[in-house]
Amino acid sequence: MKRQLIAAALVTSTVTYAANQAKWDGMNKPLKDATYLVYSGSPGERAPPTKTDRKLAIAIRGNAAKEIFDGLGGPDATFGCTAEDGERMRRKGEVWCSFIPKDGYMCFLGYDLKTGRPDSGASC
Repeated sequence: MKRQLIAAALVTSTVTYAANQAKWDGMNKPLKDATYLVYSGSPGERAPPTKTDRKLAIAIRGNAAKEIFDGLGGPDATFGCTAEDGERMRRKGEVWCSFIPKDGYMCFLGYDLKTGRPDSGASC
């Protein structure tokens, strides 16, 4: 009986592992609902890019944003950018994501193009 339980556990875990592996194929997914901006200054006070100050802000919406939001894990931030009921925010480093019921999921990423370092891509 003990061997049968061990065999059943191995089969179950192998099937579960195979099912999870089949979902991820390692291929890039199209990013249909995204925008970007090259600018200078801060995210809250953007200006045209200059020779010495160039930053990249990327905004992602929809399913890709939900996947990023979920990937950041919880808990949600204790602050929000709007006063809307149901708003949720998550942030790790310079990756910001929000969920607002009427707008859905949105994530912001940014980079300083002169240094290649992460930089905030958004502000409240």
